[in-house]
Amino acid sequence: MCNLNSKVSDVVLGKEKPVEESDPDYEKLKHYIFELENHLAEAQKHAYRLVKRHREKGQSLSDFGKAVKLLGASEGNSLGKAFSELGIKSEILSAKLQNEAHQILMNFEEPLKDYVRAVQSIKATIAERANAFRKQCQLAETVKLKEIELERQRLHRSEKLAEAEREYNELKAESEQATKTFESIVRLMNEEIRRFQEQKTLDMGIAFHEFAKG
Repeated sequence: MCNLNSKVSDVVLGKEKPVEESDPDYEKLKHYIFELENHLAEAQKHAYRLVKRHREKGQSLSDFGKAVKLLGASEGNSLGKAFSELGIKSEILSAKLQNEAHQILMNFEEPLKDYVRAVQSIKATIAERANAFRKQCQLAETVKLKEIELERQRLHRSEKLAEAEREYNELKAESEQATKTFESIVRLMNEEIRRFQEQKTLDMGIAFHEFAKG
């Protein structure tokens, strides 16, 4: 949570710093998510290249098979038969490579895309949480400073006391709402992380198993 005493002192002394959470566990979580996104992007890039390479090889073998079969048909003897058989085998290998490309796409590349989307969703929540924390702290600091000013006006029995009390109460209510908003985001994020770890670990475990089977 916000360290109000030091923050208020910084404001008064004119040396404000960026407001960020200082929870070590949360810092580890953020580091894990950002690192995971980088690794997933790299894996996704190579999966895409693998699918593309299989498709290109499959197409090349298919084209080669058709050309060799035509060559065999033009020969019309034992050599022609050998060419035809080679063409058929090339087309069989082509179909196998195309099927492998499809299997890689469905069992590995597509689940990876879902995984990346889930990580990006968590990153968006991290940004939302940071903004909510910053707003909460800034309002809490403003309320603290307003409270100091209110006490000063009470001591001096200022004519603006009623207005100052109204402003203080409004700020305090806004600050309390900001705190509730931040706490709600934290709860939602914890739930999102829990679901992510349970479901995506299971999904990717299956994907890696299928990919390893080939």
